[in-house]
Amino acid sequence: MQDADQGSTGDLLGEGLRIGIVRARFNDAITTRLASACLAELERLEVDPGDIRIVTVPGALEVPLALKVMAASGDFDALVALGCIIRGETYHFELVANESGAGVTRVGLDHTLPIANAILTVENEAQAWARADDKGRDAARVAVEMANLLEDFS
Repeated sequence: MQDADQGSTGDLLGEGLRIGIVRARFNDAITTRLASACLAELERLEVDPGDIRIVTVPGALEVPLALKVMAASGDFDALVALGCIIRGETYHFELVANESGAGVTRVGLDHTLPIANAILTVENEAQAWARADDKGRDAARVAVEMANLLEDFS
């Protein structure tokens, strides 16, 4: 019996993988930065640019629906959710953060498809900028690693 910590854990070779990215336009400059970092990392991991599809939606609440349509297409090995939710003075932050996060998780589970959730939920814009590059790169690595892991089970 193989130890759960062995095998494909950490496999970050993206060659041949098809990746879909959904980017929310709300807080556009930050989500553009997330996308740039994600794309650069996917390239570094040898995902062919022709195997990457990027779509944009108005905001974080629309991300799960676009992910669902992409997942249902069967065209992708993994998906990435990119967005930025900055706390304001009302309960709206909690609503958007909780519902978008739950929606992203549900799509992944319903379709047995890895989804790297890089929807930032931060207190202020400075925190978002401080996290954008790392979170974009992390999302690319998570998508590739999980796509490879699930491939091992097929």
